[in-house]
Amino acid sequence: GDLGMITKQDVVVAISNSGATAEILTLLPLIKRLQIPLIAMTGETKSPLALAADVSLNIGVTQEACPLDLAPTTSTTVTLVMGDALAIALLEARGFTAEDFAFSHPSGTLGRKLLLRVGDIMHSGEELPWVQETTSLKDALLEMTAKGFGITTVVNDANEIVGVFTDGDLRRTVDAQIDINRASTGEVMTRGCKTVFPDMLAAEAVKIMEDSKITAVIVEDGANHPVGVLRMHDILKAGVV
Repeated sequence: GDLGMITKQDVVVAISNSGATAEILTLLPLIKRLQIPLIAMTGETKSPLALAADVSLNIGVTQEACPLDLAPTTSTTVTLVMGDALAIALLEARGFTAEDFAFSHPSGTLGRKLLLRVGDIMHSGEELPWVQETTSLKDALLEMTAKGFGITTVVNDANEIVGVFTDGDLRRTVDAQIDINRASTGEVMTRGCKTVFPDMLAAEAVKIMEDSKITAVIVEDGANHPVGVLRMHDILKAGVV
């Protein structure tokens, strides 16, 4: 009954060590009647299956790993290897890409790594912490506390990113005995900060953050305007790494 599932667009891959089992002998005439390609994987190159196939792949072994040389062990391993080789050959012939794989496995770790973009998990809008260079350091700390990311973007009058101020900058400011009640954010911020883009893969952002030894990064729109903030915590929560 299940033979009705086979169509003329299919290719049959038949696997049999002997190539002469009752099931195989029953199926061969039916497959031939459908006039569809038959690939055989068998250990007997002169078997009915091998002779009937359009392509016959020899998976024969001289001896099984079983001490009695009875239980299929070596032969099953060879079959798996040949199956993998067929799959990889087909993958290359079709030009199957990592993106194609991701679309087929969107909820897995590999799928998320290949599909999830920075824009999908960044914090934006009202969640984005930002202050101007002239903002007092005291007010910048209030902004950081309100948004809770341990970082704030610092922008100029044109809303362009000129730096960031982080928890680490605060510690360095205190160590330098700078008066946080009088200093402006521009005096103590980190200039030349790393940025990422919304359409960048989250996995790429991870590498930038790891290489720079930072746990949060500003997201810009390509014109140096801040549009979001991304934390390593967000990436871990999304299952990218």
